[in-house]
Amino acid sequence: MSELSEFEEMYLKRIFEAHSEEPGEIVRTTKLAELMDVSAASTTEMIQRLAGRDYVTYIPYKGCRLTSEGFTHASRIKRREELLKILLTDVIRFDGDIDSAACKIEHSIDKDLEACIDRMLGYPERNREGRMIPIVDRSMITSSSNILLPLSALPEGTPSIIELIYSSSVAIKTLENAGLKIGSKIIKKSDKFYCNDSEIIFSRELSFKVIVRVE
Repeated sequence: MSELSEFEEMYLKRIFEAHSEEPGEIVRTTKLAELMDVSAASTTEMIQRLAGRDYVTYIPYKGCRLTSEGFTHASRIKRREELLKILLTDVIRFDGDIDSAACKIEHSIDKDLEACIDRMLGYPERNREGRMIPIVDRSMITSSSNILLPLSALPEGTPSIIELIYSSSVAIKTLENAGLKIGSKIIKKSDKFYCNDSEIIFSRELSFKVIVRVE
């Protein structure tokens, strides 16, 4: 999305969010200006600029709607934001302003890095609040051998070996008591994890921190 400036991407994302709240409705210029915290005149100028590039349809004195091209770009921007929020909270455990951090980073991510984060998180379809994350075209790895994945992304019926557990010593000790450690074999069946035919229950957070190698 290098063809769009960061500010243009923010506008598209806000239009997408407004559209999600009221599908089919025109996104009013006054509402968009409020969301962007800028003047209505500045918003009109940006809408016209985006319309000139076929990202939105401009309705004079009212507002705009996303075109199919604009919707594709906006949904990808929003998806990256949601992936980053999951990464920052569930994996990195960032305790700062999650929304602000994700918003800053999302504009610097290309498709390859997005795909890598998507895979690492297990191709999530919903955010932490349970709302759907925009779906975009993506390549999902389902059977490649000898690759490293978080347990959360382990494909169904695929045997694997635990290579790394990056968590607290207490969590690691708990897993060891359950028979899980570096080198243990684990497989996912019917959305459940098994080690030596015994079911092991993982929290959402821990499933990101157990790294396995697909056999």
